[in-house]
Amino acid sequence: MQTKQDYIEMRLPASAEYVSLIRLTLSGVFSRAGATYDDIEDAKIAVSEAVTNAVKHAYKDGAVVGMINLCFEIFEDKIKIIISDQGESFDYEETKAQLGPYQENENIDFLREGGLGLFLIESLMDEVTVDKKSGVTISMIKYIKKEQVRNNGERVEIS
Repeated sequence: MQTKQDYIEMRLPASAEYVSLIRLTLSGVFSRAGATYDDIEDAKIAVSEAVTNAVKHAYKDGAVVGMINLCFEIFEDKIKIIISDQGESFDYEETKAQLGPYQENENIDFLREGGLGLFLIESLMDEVTVDKKSGVTISMIKYIKKEQVRNNGERVEIS
């Protein structure tokens, strides 16, 4: 079993104005861990989608300003990101089944609203799990690629 190298935790108000702070933090964490530019960008999009879903759906009654917990678990070869809220839950598998897969030939002007974020998160991250007990907790794993390509096309192992 691989041990964690670092653990970072943040607790933020469930407000859209904090999404950019989360993206900046993610960039710093991933850069420090040696992730590639593409991995950082993929993770930023996936995490932004998950946080935005929590902001829009978890606390939609507006009576209470909810909180979002964000954790980064840094391992040697991967980063696990956990986003949780204590707001309204939803059935992840049922939502996916109702929406069905998006087809390549679907006209972008007529894409159905909702659920696209879930598919985006799953396509950009290497592993995704959703736990809907007492709110929603999304766990995402991005494996850090240790191999990059130089300008001349030569592959280089990064350690």
